[in-house]
Amino acid sequence: MPPPIEETISTLFTGAADILDIPPELHAVAVERYEDVGNFLVLNGGTEWSVYPQGSFRIGTVIKPPTSSTEYDIDLVCHKDITKDDTTKEQLKTEVGELLQAYDEFKTEEGNGDGPALCVEGRRAWTLTYPDQGFHLDVLPAIPDGDRPPPRIRLTDTKNHFWQYSNPKGYSDWFQGRSEELRRTLEVKARAAGVDMVPMWTARSTLQRMVQVLKWHCYLHFAKDVGDRPPSVLITTLAAWAYQGEEDLFTATLNAVNGMPEHIDKRDDKWWVPNPAHELENFADKWNEPNERQEKFRSWLGGLRQTLLEAAHSTRRDTASVIGSLGGAFGEDLLLKSAHRMGLEVKNPIGAGAGRSTSARVAVTTAAASGGATGRFGAVPDVRTRSGRAG
Repeated sequence: MPPPIEETISTLFTGAADILDIPPELHAVAVERYEDVGNFLVLNGGTEWSVYPQGSFRIGTVIKPPTSSTEYDIDLVCHKDITKDDTTKEQLKTEVGELLQAYDEFKTEEGNGDGPALCVEGRRAWTLTYPDQGFHLDVLPAIPDGDRPPPRIRLTDTKNHFWQYSNPKGYSDWFQGRSEELRRTLEVKARAAGVDMVPMWTARSTLQRMVQVLKWHCYLHFAKDVGDRPPSVLITTLAAWAYQGEEDLFTATLNAVNGMPEHIDKRDDKWWVPNPAHELENFADKWNEPNERQEKFRSWLGGLRQTLLEAAHSTRRDTASVIGSLGGAFGEDLLLKSAHRMGLEVKNPIGAGAGRSTSARVAVTTAAASGGATGRFGAVPDVRTRSGRAG
């Protein structure tokens, strides 16, 4: 008898998240590159400079690019420990650019082949490209937020007159705090390594995997509408707020999809999803421009929920049928690779051709596949219009 269908989906999602994750050897190269950038800035710019990761690279939710022509996007903060009275947004952006261009020239002259191919300016960041490695570094100029305690920061943005707000270190602390499983995993790893703490990206919790699964589905859904694709941090924040501590990946994902709209605010007729680590940063700010991004986000979320429910309620419970029901939304090739990785038997998978079959151990033994779905199966709730923070 096949395992419960929710268990099979959890296993497929677990394997898919492992496949989508940045390979350890590439992660090590990326860390080596940004540490090299940071050392160059300190040596050539002064000890007030520092570089540290932010976003998905910091919290362990990076996923592979959706197409072979794109690169892993690794976000860094280039922090100068001065006040906003000592510089302007334009001066800071230019100063960081000049230092990074000097780094690019230095690496070219050094001739070791480990330097960036290009140094390009963007709206908020400078980008160092490493096409041969398959990733690029987005380096975001920043200074301390003098009006609020560390580690809050102020950012440059060429399309905004005022300094922007953020708190990447505080955000990663908040994200870790949303999952007791993640905290336990990090504590065990730290004790085994004989240190006080280990980087969050070394863990692989249900929350991290759930975010990776949601991001991948979103990337595929908006493949032909990239301009209106919800930003990764918006999905991550809403999913983490909606996460209820489940260790079964299917249940966690379905419950999050149902609960994410509850954490969207409406303030003075503007959409708000505040950074939980900095109340003045709004992750939904682009929804307040003349566009359909908010409606498209809700449409994406509703479609994902329908896909999950239809798969869970299917009477055909063999792995090949489950892959067939989810393949259009998550990518059949990815799910087939996941099935093989996780030891699931797949007979006559769609696209394999008549008479062909693949088989592996008929076993589902992952921690993320430990139980069936117990999520809410009602309609996705409407966004609550209210004043104050999401919670």
